[in-house]
Amino acid sequence: MIVEPSLVHGLIAAQFPHWADLPVEAVGASGTANAIYRLGADKAVRLPRTEGSAADVATEHRWLPRLAEQLPFPVPLPLAQGAPDKTFPRPWSVCTWLNGTNPRPGDAASSSDLLAADLAEFVLALRRIAPEDAPPAYRSEPLASRDAATREALATLGGVVDAEAVAAAWKDSLSAPPFTAAPVWVHGDLQPGNVLVADGRLAAVIDFGCTGLADPAVDLIAAWYLLTAGARQTFRTAVAADDATWARGRGWALSIALLELAHYRESNPVMAGIAAHVIGEIADEGPGTSPG
Repeated sequence: MIVEPSLVHGLIAAQFPHWADLPVEAVGASGTANAIYRLGADKAVRLPRTEGSAADVATEHRWLPRLAEQLPFPVPLPLAQGAPDKTFPRPWSVCTWLNGTNPRPGDAASSSDLLAADLAEFVLALRRIAPEDAPPAYRSEPLASRDAATREALATLGGVVDAEAVAAAWKDSLSAPPFTAAPVWVHGDLQPGNVLVADGRLAAVIDFGCTGLADPAVDLIAAWYLLTAGARQTFRTAVAADDATWARGRGWALSIALLELAHYRESNPVMAGIAAHVIGEIADEGPGTSPG
């Protein structure tokens, strides 16, 4: 479904008329879950593209206010929840607008030790939040349960990635001891499209549709999706990741990137490019080379 600014303006006018005079501006985001529009100077409208992402609206409205109070960096705060109607068939939301830019793989922000330390501070703060009543995260399954899907994605990428190096890295991650402790809060999708930076620092974390309880290794995907090698080590030191957790985190990053590249190679060049970058970074590291 193509969402035009006029449709967004109509939804606002019909359901939240006190904001009807605010300008609506499309945001050039590459994500696949939501269409994003800026509403006035300090608000954002998020319209789910799929039924799956529509289910995230209630999750974010319930949990983000609670999480925000305990996090050291800004996150979007829900302001209003829109109802489905004849012009848009899914629930949608209005939240606070947060300033910053999405980092790009390999840019200056990716090599910033300050960004690495900020990301670690965010991840650790999220882990410390009490887990009572929290839902399972979108990626709450054991890493090993993704083996078949990951290998299937790799099989479709012959000639696109270094299949031998990638298969070795994946095998290495699967050999790490599985997570057996109590799950903790994770963001679940710390990728460039869900992070805002400014001057090499973390400005905000957005899109909590995947949040919930899981293996803390899930949020270590930030090391490969958002950081270069030197800053990656700064991040690892700051989060005090042991060998097993780091190996699982690398496996999560690799599995997610392989599935994304296989799915978006023809349809979404931005996401495909990010996924290819992550796979290349991991393949270049080689198996079993993560420093202890």
